[in-house]
Order: sequence, then C-alpha cells, then structure tokens
Amino acid sequence: MSEILAENLSGKSVMGSDGTELGLLYNITMDVKSGKLHDLIVDPDEEVPTHKIDFDVDEDGRFRVPVNRVQAVKDYIVVKR
Repeated sequence: MSEILAENLSGKSVMGSDGTELGLLYNITMDVKSGKLHDLIVDPDEEVPTHKIDFDVDEDGRFRVPVNRVQAVKDYIVVKR
C-alpha cells in the first residue's frame, strides 16, 4: 500500500467490503514504542445496526477496526467484513 498522510484520513468515510457504510474515521490507535498501527476508530453511521457489525465497540460506541482489515484507501477506506 502506498504512503498516505494521516491528515488526509481524518473524517474519511469507512465502508465494508460488502458495501455497508460503517461511518467516519474518528481516530487511529498505535503502539507508541514500535509505531505499529492497531485500530481504526470509526464513528458509526446512525443508520448502521451496530448489532450486525462484527467489530469490537469502544466505551463511546465507536467501532474498533483492526488495521489489518484495511483493503483500500481512496474515496473511502474499505475494510474487510
């Protein structure tokens, strides 16, 4: 995957590989020591039935999508579902 600046990802729409619009990218978690990225934190779309989404949810109701599930970053961030 090519390099992408984090500032270009903020607020980008996140979509499942099945076409489900999951919401907007809120933040990205990482290991400070290694620099390894962990999860995309996604603010869910109001119309997404969260009980049908197979990602963990944080205490604020946001999806925690492991970065290894990212398939593409263009107009949307596409993640494997």
